[in-house]
Amino acid sequence: MTILVTGATGNLGRLIIASLLERGADPQSIVAGVRDIAKAADLGVPAVHLDYTDAASIAAAMEGVDSVVLVSSSEVGQRVDQHRAVIDAAAAAGVSKFVYTSAPKATTSDLVLAPDHKATEELIAASGLPSVILRNNWYTENYAADLVRASETGVLAAGVGDGRVASASRRDFADAAAVVLLEDGHIGKVYELGGDVAWNYGDLAAAISEITGRPVTYQPLTPEEQSAALGAAGLDAGTVGFVVALDAGIRSGALADTDGTLARLIGRPTTPLIEGLRAVA
Repeated sequence: MTILVTGATGNLGRLIIASLLERGADPQSIVAGVRDIAKAADLGVPAVHLDYTDAASIAAAMEGVDSVVLVSSSEVGQRVDQHRAVIDAAAAAGVSKFVYTSAPKATTSDLVLAPDHKATEELIAASGLPSVILRNNWYTENYAADLVRASETGVLAAGVGDGRVASASRRDFADAAAVVLLEDGHIGKVYELGGDVAWNYGDLAAAISEITGRPVTYQPLTPEEQSAALGAAGLDAGTVGFVVALDAGIRSGALADTDGTLARLIGRPTTPLIEGLRAVA
């Protein structure tokens, strides 16, 4: 079996490859799909050129591949077309297992990021590919910048209200991808994956305080207050709107659900919030 990992030099792609190797996968059975081959030298597996915007490179990367994990593109506004190119190439190549890293409740969520993932899931279903959908909650590493700012100012300001986030470390989600790639019995499954604990921003402030040794308080902002603060910080109107909408989704509970599926899949508890933050501090 040959496994193609797209976006292999990104934060998640690297960890998926590392997890596959730790689980005993033959390095020669893993192919790293990357834009820049030079950046893949330390992965320990063969690498091929794969650019989401270059259909020919995607088709070539699929040659001889049995399984594919499509690590979702980070290019908002372009990712559906990029994902479509990978899906079409995988279908044409007769891939026997197609794994996609999606978003929580992608088909029903009001999270601002959900529509691209919903569209991608629909494309996968229409393609007929034997698939596994991994709906990943937030990565704890997403809060690295908040940790730095709060450690400097003593304030964690956000527009999420009392919303909760069932985050886990990227390594947890990477392990889940490795499990479904290597094991049988997952085709057709849609897994809602989140950390064991759904925490609120008061908990996040307390964790940052413990890590940095500086008192940090959570300051809830109204959408209007948040927009004004972000604008004053120099963000453009589009980015301000995106961040405010993202926090509104968290406030409404879009990232709050957790049922232990991730822990069961990887065979261990997920990484606690404070441990995940310490790793990026």
